[in-house]
Amino acid sequence: MAFHFSFGSQPVTSRNQGSSPVESLSDEPFPIKTTESTVTCIYQANIARQCRNVTVLWCKNLTNHTLHLNVDSVGGEFHHTCKIEVKPWYFWNKKGYKSFEVDGHQLEVYWDLRSAKFSSGSPEPSSDYYVALVSDEEAVLLLGDCNKKAYKRMKMRPSHVEAMLLVKRENVFAKKSFTTKAKFDEKRKESDIVVESSTSGSKDPEMWISIDGIVLIHVKNLQWKFRGNQTVMVNKQPVQVFWDVHDWLFSVSGSGPGLFIFKPGPTEGESEKEDKGYEGSESDDGSSSGVGANCWLKEEGYDCFESEVEEWQRRKDMTTKTPPSRLRRKMMWLTFRLIYNNV
Repeated sequence: MAFHFSFGSQPVTSRNQGSSPVESLSDEPFPIKTTESTVTCIYQANIARQCRNVTVLWCKNLTNHTLHLNVDSVGGEFHHTCKIEVKPWYFWNKKGYKSFEVDGHQLEVYWDLRSAKFSSGSPEPSSDYYVALVSDEEAVLLLGDCNKKAYKRMKMRPSHVEAMLLVKRENVFAKKSFTTKAKFDEKRKESDIVVESSTSGSKDPEMWISIDGIVLIHVKNLQWKFRGNQTVMVNKQPVQVFWDVHDWLFSVSGSGPGLFIFKPGPTEGESEKEDKGYEGSESDDGSSSGVGANCWLKEEGYDCFESEVEEWQRRKDMTTKTPPSRLRRKMMWLTFRLIYNNV
């Protein structure tokens, strides 16, 4: 997974029980290794009356399980991070508090992972936890499903502008089937996504993609259709699904990664602009190829991923002075990316 962030050196003070003393941040990128399962989420949050990018990175390997919170400076030139051990040696360290500075502004992080549950080998908890980022006595970013417990502990109020998820990306290891969750609409609950495949045996390889228990995409003859895209309807909302599973079928080891993107369709005001960027030919099964289907496949999809991050950064810069309600409508799009190793 070639997705790295750099950040500047800032002191981080720790006040969780039994934890190590003051930590120092390095200038190295996030320590992502190819053998790690990772979940990366990029949010836009209102911190010190400024829209800032907050990156949440969950990492898990054979020996470590960590959480990194990365907060950008206003101009994006510097990045400040806080590291949390998800499964420390001592049980009581699963609940704690840390503080750090961003552009001279004090931020606090509260977490409680003592009862956190995990599923499908994902490093990100699925339930019974919270992680809160606090600024000016407001919870500007709250992760997890234990909101009441978090607010009772912190004795702070919710932010007037709720943090918005812009990008989610997963790099996981699974066999034949993988399950995850993604929110395509902030007004609705998360949707369950299941990717299943059959690439061995005498029959032609096939792949199924289900959302909320309904098979929306069934790709037959996968050896010929290992790259493609299709638009499906989720809660009456169009969602573009892109896939590249070439390495599932043709890698020497037989355990190469598959690449997926789930992206909600454009709003009415932006549909014409989006359509110009996704022109291509459509096949009989509803999937299409062309600019939209293939641009993100270059360099295993990383180039286009970086381009999309730059695009929503540009949109954010253009709408910094826009009222929050209008800003949320303009930024209402999300790219969900999954790298699924079919081993």
